[in-house]
Amino acid sequence: MKYSVSLTLLLVTLFVYRPTFGTEATLPNIVLILSDDQSWTDYGFMGHETIQTPNLDRLARQSATFRRGYVPTALCRPSLMTLVTGLYAHQNMTTGNNPDETPQNRRHAEESGQDIRELLISNIDQHPTLPKLLAERGYVSFQSGKWWEGSFQRGGFTHGMTRGFPEKGGRHGDDGLDIGRQGLKPVEDFIDMAVAQQKLFFLWYAPIMPHTPHNPPERVNLATQRPELVTDLTKALDDWYPLRERQQAIAITDESTRSQRPTPPKNRK
Repeated sequence: MKYSVSLTLLLVTLFVYRPTFGTEATLPNIVLILSDDQSWTDYGFMGHETIQTPNLDRLARQSATFRRGYVPTALCRPSLMTLVTGLYAHQNMTTGNNPDETPQNRRHAEESGQDIRELLISNIDQHPTLPKLLAERGYVSFQSGKWWEGSFQRGGFTHGMTRGFPEKGGRHGDDGLDIGRQGLKPVEDFIDMAVAQQKLFFLWYAPIMPHTPHNPPERVNLATQRPELVTDLTKALDDWYPLRERQQAIAITDESTRSQRPTPPKNRK
């Protein structure tokens, strides 16, 4: 994940449904929604002048909105690991997306006889996770979208989409990354199953959106529907920054936790 201002793992939303069955009738069903590469301003309810999010706006009106919330480790994998374990990165031992190629890590892998990627994933086995804790209360759970910690079972999910390392293509979601971009049928099937079995459920919905590739439906594609806006944005950027500074600004935008966003030069004509 890349962060444009301070936080892109921004939309952590809980839909709460009151079940009417089972001995835990007072407990809610939980749907956790995570957006990917989305600035905190990119919502209608946050006052964006162009981006329209009517469904999320309605949810925001019915909810508490934490406008000053920050993810403690502004990187994809550590932030997701914090969400699922409730622990800071220095506690759950996951501080980056990939294992560093350091002599210490190579030695650790050689001594253990395991792939360094598996050693990083194994941190999830050392901690309680939200799906595991909810399972103790009778919940079934479903993983979809981004997930770095091996298969969905490693995180304690009872159902899911990600095969994970060491399966072919397993890294940060594999099959799970189809969710949202190719429909919601796996999610809908899981919810139908849980309801039919009168089970409380927890849904992890983490589509890789609006992360690249940027291929929105034609009806909301600004490049074709509002080309003048795209042109205006490009011109504004060009007016503010010389080429070299513009390249630096884009790099800083993608790694904003390491540097402050540059301000436009004053009195530039």
